[in-house]
Amino acid sequence: MATNDTCCTIVPYFDVPDENLAQFKGLCEQFVDRTGQEEKVLYYGFSFDGNSAHCREGYVDAEGLLAHLDNVGDLLGEALKISEISRLEVHGPESELAKLRGPLADLKPSFYVLEYGFRRQ
Repeated sequence: MATNDTCCTIVPYFDVPDENLAQFKGLCEQFVDRTGQEEKVLYYGFSFDGNSAHCREGYVDAEGLLAHLDNVGDLLGEALKISEISRLEVHGPESELAKLRGPLADLKPSFYVLEYGFRRQ
C-alpha cells in the first residue's frame, strides 16, 4: 500500500565544540521561537547528546520546508559559524522530494523516499 502523505522532514545533526555549546543553545531558542510562527510546521525542536545536536522537524509539504529555511536562514548561518553539520537527511514522498532536490543541492543531503506508511491527522 503506497502512501499519499506529503509530510517532509529534514534531519540535521550538528557537532558543536564545547566552547560554543551555550551560544548554540541560545540560537536553538531563537529557532524555536521563530519557527513557532510558521503555518506548515508539524513539529520542531532540538535534542542533545553531549555536543551532538539534532533538530527534529517536520513540515506539511516541501513548500513548508522551504519556507522554514527562508525564515531561519540568518539563524542557520550563525549556527554554522560555531558548529558543523555532520549529517543531513531529507525524508518524504518522491513527489515532494523532487521539489527539494534543486534548492537543497548545495547542502548535499541524503534523500530518503517514503514509499509506504501513513500519518494520522
